[in-house]
Amino acid sequence: MLERIQFVGAVERGEFSFAECCRRFGVSRRIGYKWWQRYQAEGAAGLAEHSRAPHHCPHAVAPALVAQILQAKHAHPQWGPRKLRPYLMQRFPELPWPARSTLGDVLDRHGLVETRPGPRRRVPPASAPLAHCQDVNQVWSADFKGQFRLGNHRWCYPFTLSDNYSRYLLACHGLHHPTEAGVRVLCQQVFRDYGLPAAIRTDNGAPFASRALGGLTRLAVWWLKLGITPERIAPGQPQQNGRHERMHRTLKAETTQPAASCLAAQQRRFDQFHDEYNHERPHEALGDRTPASRHRPSPRPFPRRVPRVEYDPAMQVRQVRHNGVIKWGGDTYFVSEVLIGEPVGLLPISDDRWQLYFAHLPLAVLDHRLRRLIHPG
Repeated sequence: MLERIQFVGAVERGEFSFAECCRRFGVSRRIGYKWWQRYQAEGAAGLAEHSRAPHHCPHAVAPALVAQILQAKHAHPQWGPRKLRPYLMQRFPELPWPARSTLGDVLDRHGLVETRPGPRRRVPPASAPLAHCQDVNQVWSADFKGQFRLGNHRWCYPFTLSDNYSRYLLACHGLHHPTEAGVRVLCQQVFRDYGLPAAIRTDNGAPFASRALGGLTRLAVWWLKLGITPERIAPGQPQQNGRHERMHRTLKAETTQPAASCLAAQQRRFDQFHDEYNHERPHEALGDRTPASRHRPSPRPFPRRVPRVEYDPAMQVRQVRHNGVIKWGGDTYFVSEVLIGEPVGLLPISDDRWQLYFAHLPLAVLDHRLRRLIHPG
């Protein structure tokens, strides 16, 4: 600052030419003229160091947009720019929302970006197991998200049911015990509201599967009588139900950390998550649309009475007796206790062998010569 004042003083006194003044003070003529012009325009104040920041940034985010971004972030603290931008664009399509990177900068400036310790290892997607899922209601997924203790020290088992094509969350309900009766009641309500799917995919745990013939449980038998195929992933292969598992990760982060004080309070969190996940949260696999925008009820309504299983005329039909056996060719064969009172069908495949079915599901091969049921695998 002092050097600049001395320079303009020398120029103003006219002791030396302008070029000589620049040489004596060790500055270029361009810099010298800049100092002199500032002095003439603003006086001594013009010789102070000026900020190099632009007076106007055409790409700056308007304060009103910043306020909307921060409000959306506080309403959805788990969301980042990838979710917030399409969410805001859908709610306020008339506003000029910035790019994801700029939106991320806004969050960063306000201390709303969580720093992660390092890149997360991601499980490679397994698309083949769901390759046949090409429309809504073809395949639903059901599971119990990992149980956790509530504030009152009781266990909560969240039962979830979702449509794999639209990612629509059909049910999210906490139970104190993962029982077949509890799941059946919840399924009945979902079936009444949304109709019946073609198949339901689960893991191999109770109450979805057992060690009985065909892995059947009473729940699976009920599904089959409704025309729903039970699908089960391979043991130890949760990525075969990856879409549902990914939803569970979001559910855990947004509703259980920390857990609520009791089951009723926890259910209120689940209900809020259910509505937000379906109607507000954009999904990248859906082109940043919400699951509700892609979902529609099934054209197959839930019947007032569960229909009796019917078989092709080419099949022989036997009733499973009170002890789980059928009688065939003078011999008895144990089938399953979960099929007591149900009809099974036998389709001839050779002179001494018949394929045993329940509904459309093959269970085993009855070998009359060996007098035993041959289980698949």
